[in-house]
Amino acid sequence: MEPSISQRLAQIHARMDEACARCGRDPETVELIAVSKKKPASMIDAAAHAGQQLFGESYVQEFCDKEAEVTEDVRWHFVGALQSNKVKYLRGKVEMIHALDRYSLAREINKQWRKLDKTIDVLIQVNLAGEQSKAGVAPEDVQALVERVAELPHVRVRGLMALPPMAEDPEETRPWFRQLCALAHKLDTLELPGVSMDTLSMGMSHDFEVAIEEGATLIRVGTAIFGAREVDHGA
Repeated sequence: MEPSISQRLAQIHARMDEACARCGRDPETVELIAVSKKKPASMIDAAAHAGQQLFGESYVQEFCDKEAEVTEDVRWHFVGALQSNKVKYLRGKVEMIHALDRYSLAREINKQWRKLDKTIDVLIQVNLAGEQSKAGVAPEDVQALVERVAELPHVRVRGLMALPPMAEDPEETRPWFRQLCALAHKLDTLELPGVSMDTLSMGMSHDFEVAIEEGATLIRVGTAIFGAREVDHGA
């Protein structure tokens, strides 16, 4: 018999606690994002009933449809690649955008949140391995982008996000997580006005424990909560 969403969440939280214990971290410093892309609103409601508050979506239209259908009071992060012409549909509905990788997108985000006279938290997506198939800024270009985005009054840089190269052995992703953490620390020492590096979004269903050990504050878990998808990248 397949475990319920509630049981799966309990198992993940137990693994999170164990990972924190191994590296001497307070479990309160790591938050679980339930990545619900390609899954129905009913599953989100079931996870919310089990105590999960934060959900991540990757496709704007799908998010808009489900956000209207979910009956529970939940929080949303947008974790996928984002086109500038679709930012307006997220305006005021998400509390963080994870995959900021260019200044033109930052300007559009700033424009949309300016209409609300509010500020949105963002993470800079870093393409650590220079993979052609993935979005993200090259590590050597992150500082320049952060400095430009920091000047936008309605966008607040909170940290970094990465999708390292896929590997069956989670240990193979450890150096990438370590590199992202080191990059965040370097940027933090610059003390750029309006910039915080307190958030690292890294780690998915197969490697989140290693990510926690290397400093993740947000882990993006989908498959381990909701089951496999037909197309499964990014959680």
